[in-house]
Amino acid sequence: MRAAPTQEEVRRHNLGALLRYVHIHGATSRAELTTRLGLNRSTIGALTADLIAAGLVTESKESPKTRRAGRPSLVVRPESAKVYAYALNIEVDRLRAARVGLGGKILDRREAPRPWGMQVGDAVQPLAGFVHEMRADVPPGSRYVGAGLAIAGMVRLADGMVRLAPTIGWVDEPVGEALVEEIGDVGPMLVGNIADVSAMVEHTRGAAAGRDNVIYLYGDVGVGAGIIAGGRRITGNGGYGGEVGHMVVNPQGQPCSCGSRGCWETEIGEYPLLKLAGRADRSGRDAVLAVVDAAMRGDWVAQQAVRHVGDWLGLGVGNLVNIFNPEAVIFGGTLRDIYLVAAAQIRSRLHEVALPECRADIRLRTPELGQDAALIGAAELAFERLLDDPRDALWP
Repeated sequence: MRAAPTQEEVRRHNLGALLRYVHIHGATSRAELTTRLGLNRSTIGALTADLIAAGLVTESKESPKTRRAGRPSLVVRPESAKVYAYALNIEVDRLRAARVGLGGKILDRREAPRPWGMQVGDAVQPLAGFVHEMRADVPPGSRYVGAGLAIAGMVRLADGMVRLAPTIGWVDEPVGEALVEEIGDVGPMLVGNIADVSAMVEHTRGAAAGRDNVIYLYGDVGVGAGIIAGGRRITGNGGYGGEVGHMVVNPQGQPCSCGSRGCWETEIGEYPLLKLAGRADRSGRDAVLAVVDAAMRGDWVAQQAVRHVGDWLGLGVGNLVNIFNPEAVIFGGTLRDIYLVAAAQIRSRLHEVALPECRADIRLRTPELGQDAALIGAAELAFERLLDDPRDALWP
């Protein structure tokens, strides 16, 4: 039989719950915190005082415009400007870095192209350089929480090893360790898959907020998914769950980078779209956007390419809807742009494939956080330890 939690354990839990709430929801009155967290006013006051003393939140009087009838309430805000994490992204065609404040606010950012064939050593150097540049602009008195990396590849949950990133060309690369070595004193580098971390933040503060069953599809050269079921991330046994791009949909189709044939990404990824549009000599996000733009302006070849991808996209989503019965499907990366021009076709194909009961009331959406979802998600990996235990998690 498990012993009842001590008063100290309860207090730590409540501190984390309060900090997590304002981290996700932003400025919140004490009155709302009392209601949402199920704690009394004096407890909320004491917890807030502790978090203020730790430099994690601030408190101010409620604005007259938002004040409700009755006694005015103080408003608690995350200390976004001074409590921060570093967020790094390695994508197929670019490297990105940001300093992200508590509350998910991007305070500073850097970006550089990533040429095809760039190896780990060449990638970590500019990312480390971005961190050093951003450090120079950190205000005095700021508190550093940690660092997170999101990458377009399969990440081993146990240690952050990038086991396979076929669209980047890496196998069994300890990218997080390489970054720590290159940057210096940053503490552990937490590593996650781009689709997975994007799903996490779109679920808590983006297009799927308030919905506990969500599929976030991320597309570039390849396709991956972040899956939320019952409010929890589905990462699988080793952390490799969500590799929906390698769901075989056309056994007589094209060879895939994974070694199989007819994977979903061979029909809806960047390469098939550009090839069908007669632009196989081009690559990258801008090339995809150019095809979408041409289709919207009436280019017949571009329209046929988008129609092909939209048809296969709807078919695959229909299968996923039958398996997971989500409330929302979010189209991120280059799939966002495909969805915007082919939404009617995608929904029509989905309705042909998905069972009526599974697709009832489903919402198809684009990311509310846009391209920043992956950066904010990478930072969230670092913030998680702080939110679990605000007293002990701050980096010295």
